[in-house]
Amino acid sequence: MDRLLEATARAERDHFWFHGFRRFVSPLLEQAAAGRSNLLSLDCGCGTGNNLSLLRRFGRAAGIDLTLSGLRYAGSRGERSVAQASAASLPFRSDAFDLVTSFDVIYSLPDDAERAAVAEMFRVLKPGGHLVLNVAALEMLKGNHSVLSGEIRRYSTRQLRTVLEPPGFEIVRLTYTNATILPIVAATRLLQRVGGHEESAQEISVPPAPVNAALTGLLALESIALRFVNMPFGTSALALARKPSLPTSNSHAPIPN
Repeated sequence: MDRLLEATARAERDHFWFHGFRRFVSPLLEQAAAGRSNLLSLDCGCGTGNNLSLLRRFGRAAGIDLTLSGLRYAGSRGERSVAQASAASLPFRSDAFDLVTSFDVIYSLPDDAERAAVAEMFRVLKPGGHLVLNVAALEMLKGNHSVLSGEIRRYSTRQLRTVLEPPGFEIVRLTYTNATILPIVAATRLLQRVGGHEESAQEISVPPAPVNAALTGLLALESIALRFVNMPFGTSALALARKPSLPTSNSHAPIPN
């Protein structure tokens, strides 16, 4: 995981995948914020802390991660609102946050911890608060990067729904992303399976500039389409879910006789 974070930190600024990721996630964050700029947000599995800047467009944001190397990197860049903790046991009171995010984390958790993490995210959200969750999609796409990231499972949107609904989440949006690059990724992963999986950070190394620009453009076009339709397939699955609001009392209800 330390090696993954080091490779990720180098790629987050320039790699086409991260440009696409931010384009896909931003509309869901805007939908969750609903015009507000005073949200209190928590990023579960914040890694290098890079995504906290996305969340601070809508208010205050903090992050937790289990891996010290990512937190140290975040600290070296002046990030102070981060702490070491497990997503499966969040050190926060219930109903504390307006928005919780978790990007490419729960697919690396054992089954019990995965369920506990999603339940914890539900617990710390205020009623009416939102979760934005991104995960790796489709088991057929396991490859060398899966070894580096400690990937245990990849999800279909149907499977992700079965993870989110038991704690009580209402699904607002559920879609695949990175559909436009799926053929490239599928071909790459097939070759890796033929040769045998091994730990590699090659896929998050920034490709040559013309290739990186072309793939960035493809994902930009997809992000426009995603504002209107869900993708039927892709290399990632993205969800916006809501913790139900508390029922409002009716002060004018009749008194029983």
